[in-house]
Amino acid sequence: MSSEASTLLGLLADDDRLRTVAALVLGSGPATASEVAAAAGLDLRRAAKALTRLAGAGLVDQDGDSYVLRPERFREALESLDRPHEPDSPQSGRGPDVDRILRIFVRDGRLVQIPAVRSKRMVVLDWLANLFEPGQAYPENEVNERLAAVHADYAALRRYLVDDGFLHRRDGFYWRAGGTFEVDPF
Repeated sequence: MSSEASTLLGLLADDDRLRTVAALVLGSGPATASEVAAAAGLDLRRAAKALTRLAGAGLVDQDGDSYVLRPERFREALESLDRPHEPDSPQSGRGPDVDRILRIFVRDGRLVQIPAVRSKRMVVLDWLANLFEPGQAYPENEVNERLAAVHADYAALRRYLVDDGFLHRRDGFYWRAGGTFEVDPF
């Protein structure tokens, strides 16, 4: 079974999450956590926990305090059953897990959520590092602009990129790891 299909089935194997999905399916559009809780017959804490898990897996979108189901994720899981598992493609250099993580956290070129799980965050940080050319120094304001174009919390992203070794920093300038910072910016 594909990892997409097994992830989806794993999500729906929990009664609270299944009831939460049912409430969203039967609802008339975006719903708050309290509306979902009432429709699913759950207390607010359990519904919020289910919504958080479903949003983290990309099955539900959160916009402020509203949640909406992403039915295309069911189609993607179904289609993944028709595809044989392929090893990492030498052209892309990315495996199916990397692609799945990016589909969950990146939509229309924007990061919808910073992953809390470090392994998933590392995949997203690697994707973000490609916003910067190796060997080129960037002043902090340009780094902020590039990161703000994909997510509102550019400061956290910049900090993660530096702390996890994707970018280096010196004297207010940043450059991509692996590149050399030989040009004196002054």
